[in-house]
Amino acid sequence: MSPTSAEVDGPHASAEVRGPHASPESGASPAPVGGEPLDARLLVPAGAGWLAAVLLVGQRPLAGLIMAAVALTVACALGLILRRPAPTNHVTSRRPSRPHLGQLWHARAGRPARVGGAVWARMAWAVVGVLVVVAGMGVAAGLQVASLRAGPVQGLATDSATVGVRLKVEGDPSVRQTPGGRRPPYVVLKATIVEVRARGSVTRVRTPVFVIGTTQWQQVRYGQHVDANGRLEAVEAGSDVAAMLSVRSPPRIVDEPPWWLRAAEKVRAGLRESVAGQPDDVRGLVPALVMGDVSGLPAELTEDFQTTGLTHLSAVSGTNLTLLLAFILPCSRLIGVRARGLTVIGVMTVVVFVILARPQPSVLRAGAMGLIALAAMTSGGARRRAVRSLSVAVIVLLLLDTSLARSAGFALSVLATAGIVLLGPGWRDALAKWLPRWLAEAISCPLAAQLACTPVVAWLSGQVSMVAVAANLLAGPAVGPATILGFAAAGVALASTEAARLVGWAAGWPARWIILVAREGAGLPGAANPWPATAVGVAVLTLLCLALVLGLHRILARPIAMVLAVVVLAVVVLRPVGSLGWPPDDWLFVMCDVGQGDGLVLRAGERTAVVVDTGPDPAAMDRCLRDLGVEHIPVLVLSHFHADHVGGLAGVLKDRRIDEIEVTPYFSPRAEYDRVADLASHHGISLRTVTYHEKRVVGQISWTTLWPARVPALPPPGTSSATSTDEGSPENNASIAMMVELSGLRILLTGDLEPESQRAILATGDDLRADVLKVPHHGSAQQDPTFIAATNARLALISAGRNNDYGHPAPRTLTLLSHQSTRTATTNTTGTLTVTNPDNHLALTTTGNDGFGPRR
Repeated sequence: MSPTSAEVDGPHASAEVRGPHASPESGASPAPVGGEPLDARLLVPAGAGWLAAVLLVGQRPLAGLIMAAVALTVACALGLILRRPAPTNHVTSRRPSRPHLGQLWHARAGRPARVGGAVWARMAWAVVGVLVVVAGMGVAAGLQVASLRAGPVQGLATDSATVGVRLKVEGDPSVRQTPGGRRPPYVVLKATIVEVRARGSVTRVRTPVFVIGTTQWQQVRYGQHVDANGRLEAVEAGSDVAAMLSVRSPPRIVDEPPWWLRAAEKVRAGLRESVAGQPDDVRGLVPALVMGDVSGLPAELTEDFQTTGLTHLSAVSGTNLTLLLAFILPCSRLIGVRARGLTVIGVMTVVVFVILARPQPSVLRAGAMGLIALAAMTSGGARRRAVRSLSVAVIVLLLLDTSLARSAGFALSVLATAGIVLLGPGWRDALAKWLPRWLAEAISCPLAAQLACTPVVAWLSGQVSMVAVAANLLAGPAVGPATILGFAAAGVALASTEAARLVGWAAGWPARWIILVAREGAGLPGAANPWPATAVGVAVLTLLCLALVLGLHRILARPIAMVLAVVVLAVVVLRPVGSLGWPPDDWLFVMCDVGQGDGLVLRAGERTAVVVDTGPDPAAMDRCLRDLGVEHIPVLVLSHFHADHVGGLAGVLKDRRIDEIEVTPYFSPRAEYDRVADLASHHGISLRTVTYHEKRVVGQISWTTLWPARVPALPPPGTSSATSTDEGSPENNASIAMMVELSGLRILLTGDLEPESQRAILATGDDLRADVLKVPHHGSAQQDPTFIAATNARLALISAGRNNDYGHPAPRTLTLLSHQSTRTATTNTTGTLTVTNPDNHLALTTTGNDGFGPRR
């Protein structure tokens, strides 16, 4: 026996070469620790196809076709080389010819050549597979982009043409509000243009568009055909629609949805009716859990779900379908259904679910991912097949709709499923060494999904949830009963409303537990910590997650290590690392980092403060007040009713005592005023209108109202008084301005005053000298230099959102302040701003937008 042959046939090599999971012919990946081998052969082609789709979806159709042609040509050439039989060496040959891939693959002279050739051949065939998938993505991307450009719609959008259209509604209408509330609420939805009338011609097409309309468009329903007139506008390259259609007139309904969609809507309405008598949160959550119907979900609860990582429960996700199948299939087995019968029932369940949840791309994607996740956690070879199935699902879904490649929802679905498939079973087995298997599985699933999704979530939200795994673990046992009982209530509603309400009442109890977990989890000090949503920040977070993936298995398998990890996490959640040292014990005035808006806090005493404006985001304002330890607010001042100043009111009201809300006498925009009035009434808080030159004292704070001295006429109901540029609007000019005195400091708060009102205040002759100036209107370019000079402020603070669309703060304003020798700080670059006055020495502390601690 030759040395080479002995080496291959030896005891240590034989298991590697000829073992059941690593033979050259098997193609399976090695078995991970604690699990069966994974069939990961399609993961690389799926990833390569995804990357190709990301690059091609915004390009011209020709780019996709060229890439497809090149990739397919190379794949065919490589395939021919691999398939070519090895040439035979003739006796007359003086030396053997150089081996090539085909020779290595077909070599019969000895086992070493066959083994080595098989490795190289497998790699080469993998490259062929990648090239074939990339070629398919090129063709699919080219065809999709070409279909979007087919017909006159995109050309008309380039010219911003006014057209008449017939639309097929492809999604549920959703009400939106512009940042700052400076425009009336509007409705957005997806639709397909089936007929376009423009420039004297009528063309039948099938072009997807994004529709923006008035609130009257709330009445349209999925599947209807409607006529409308509007203006087409161009969209960014890579979008899944050809244009944006802006419509100001009400829709003209042509027909009703198909019978099966009407039946589905009847079932959905029955579910809503079955929980109609429940509290608001329960009434909104049960339909969201069952069918992804978020129409009744309160905004505050939605924020809590985002903070605690439970958002997937309130949307159509694989969880919904998985739970339904996990209930129906075992019940079917109990009544004797087997084999093909179970398959038929499973397929019928999927079809019914898709119809009820609306057959939209997100629903179809969620169904596919849910089935894969269900297979991943079952016994036998399902886990191995699940990896292959995930890869196939990614490839097929992208071939059907390449625009998904840039979809955050698609990325989160795939990453969560991949985490469950690849990491979940191994981590479950590690935990099962010292925990009951059911508990190990309950922990490993959300942990794997959350860790896989963390970089993308941080990129989208700018924060990292520290309680997501615990929240999912606690809420998990209640999700199944709430979902199944909700489906039962929807079905019973078709026969009896009273019986459905009884089942809906039962479904409400597990839903209450989920709501409790979300609310209490979101209320923890370190529930979500800010993280820089930049390329560097996300890259660092990705590396940290990869390090956890590599080392977490060892921690999970050791009880002591797990206890220490849980203790460390508890410390981080209850006393956030990023907030150590903040706020300073002697804080007086805080400008919270609430994004594009104002949220100001003045210290009135122990755990007591006067709050001026609430920012646009309830979660951000609530978090700032929590960090400051504020529990009692004697007076909440709302400078004016734009949403960037009052949108976060629900966050201020959360678990705090508010004695009074002080408002401007200009009740516009009306929609925001009504919302504020409704919230105040719901919490039993009185609204009080300020008067000119009134003086107030609360604890250690005193202030004088400097403006408004006069109030413009309110606009007619249902209209907006905002100008085209939104500068000089009556709402801004009616902002409350206050001169505050606090612990020896004079602080001038100015709302969004424009130059008109600034000059009017100057004309009153009031003393405007201040130590600290809250610069009007987020530092916009519209400032009166004389007004700024009259304040003679040592410190100017500006509240503005990072990367905001308004260009705030304006360079012109920053230059103006610098000429006044005024030190300036802005929340969009330095985070939350905190003013102290130790020993009459004005000091400023910032938290930094990276969330890594205070700076002075």
